[in-house]
Formats: sequence, structure tokens, C-alpha cells
Amino acid sequence: MPIPIGRKQWAIAEGYIPGKSTKSAEQGRALESHETACLLNASDQEAHVELTLFFADREPVGPYRVTVPARRTLHVRFNDLKDPEPVPRDTDYASLIQSDIPIVVQHTRLDTRQSELALISTVAFPID
Repeated sequence: MPIPIGRKQWAIAEGYIPGKSTKSAEQGRALESHETACLLNASDQEAHVELTLFFADREPVGPYRVTVPARRTLHVRFNDLKDPEPVPRDTDYASLIQSDIPIVVQHTRLDTRQSELALISTVAFPID
């Protein structure tokens, strides 16, 4: 039986995709610097999610649209978002995540600019 958890609106005030990564060709995307929104949909219906990005020096961009199947998780790399435009590297941004049903959102960044890797993770701020 699905567990009714989560909220319909979430905010991640901190966002930044490093423009460089320290990785070898064999490692591929595993050690690519990235930002990720980890979305959990514990319900019996799919979640239609929109992400909007906010910047310090220009108008917001979005929505970026994704679907999270019922009783599944989806890890959305901001690096992979292309429509309506790619997310800029080396630029501060924040994100607003809105879903048509309650979901849970966690934010993660892997920074591999140096050989000493840095990983941060936090639960996003629930709005409603």
C-alpha cells in the first residue's frame, strides 16, 4: 500500500553546477560535477513535476517538466535539463519545484573540481 507523504511545492535556495570536473574518460558521468533533485513519489499515481530556476541577475527560466512514475524515484540532474534552455554552469541559482501530487525532494551536489571530492545533500524546503 502506498504511503501518502510529501508536499506539492518545494524550494532549493542553493544551486550551482561547477563548470569543471576532475575525472577520467573511463569514469564517465560517475564523477562529473553535478546538481541533482532526488524526487520520491510514494503514491499510486504518477507525479507531473515542474522546475523553475531563479537567478541573481536575470529573469527565471522554466518550467522544466519531468514525470515521476507511481511508487518510484527519479534523480533529475540539473546538468541534463535542456528545455527550455540548458542550466548555466558556474552560476548561482535557486529552484522552485511544483508537483500535481505530494512528493518528497532531496537536493544533492557532487563537486569534483579537485581530487578531494565534495558531496553535499539536504532535504529541500517544503512550502505547502
